[in-house]
Amino acid sequence: MDYKRPYLICCGILQKEIEKLIEYGQLPVEPFFLGAGLHVNYDELEEKLTKSIEECSKDPSRGVIVVYGDWCHPQMKEIIGKHDNVIKVDALNCIDCLLGGHRKLFDIDPNYEYFYLSPGWMPSQLKANPRFSPIFYGWRPEEIKKLFSQLKGIMLIDPLEDLDEFKDEIEEFSNYTGLPILGKKLSGLHKLNDLILETINSLKNVRM
Repeated sequence: MDYKRPYLICCGILQKEIEKLIEYGQLPVEPFFLGAGLHVNYDELEEKLTKSIEECSKDPSRGVIVVYGDWCHPQMKEIIGKHDNVIKVDALNCIDCLLGGHRKLFDIDPNYEYFYLSPGWMPSQLKANPRFSPIFYGWRPEEIKKLFSQLKGIMLIDPLEDLDEFKDEIEEFSNYTGLPILGKKLSGLHKLNDLILETINSLKNVRM
């Protein structure tokens, strides 16, 4: 085993994409995925992320890459900053990661007007997650539509070029929220890959 490969701690929302990149041999990391539902509990997200970083940091020969966004926790930078061998991708959230990070999300949505569906955010994924499932099973339809009423519509982010397989559930989600589907962006995997490789190189420079 190559002990110089960095660990990669990532939100489960991006698990499919990360696993594909590793399968293709484009991402030299050892991944650890945390539950996607941790987003709904800041204290638990901080606890799990901190524990994972501490576990990975026990091996001083390897650095740690964190694939989370600045918006995923209000103290994200402080959590990461406690460790010298840890560096986070420069991104706002998982959608920004798929777009290549560096706040590219603002290029397509400067006023926060859209809801994004990517493979990790498919309704079937959310329904299977006990932290997100109450949205579908515990709310009245009028409450859901009110919750989403400030948004203009749904944008599809398609890094794996497989969203056509989810056509029915995307339409179901559109009807459920009252939001129209406004477009699809074929983001591919290369932007996420480039963002992580860039972060690995930054980690190497820090550790030199």
